[in-house]
Amino acid sequence: MAIIVRIDVELAKAKMSVGEFAERVGLTPANVAVLKNGRAKAIRFSTLEATCRVLGCQPGDILEWVDDE
Repeated sequence: MAIIVRIDVELAKAKMSVGEFAERVGLTPANVAVLKNGRAKAIRFSTLEATCRVLGCQPGDILEWVDDE
């Protein structure tokens, strides 16, 4: 099972930089990079909510499950 994080796609749609996004969501740019690169082991619901609010999207636009098989 793999969860793919598509924050980069939503950032591009919103024409928003990582720095601006990080500031508006309340994360460090380093933590945004961890999310973008798929290295995060978890995400808080409050962070997911803030991400969706800032990017104007739904959780399903950011997270995608892909079967490994």
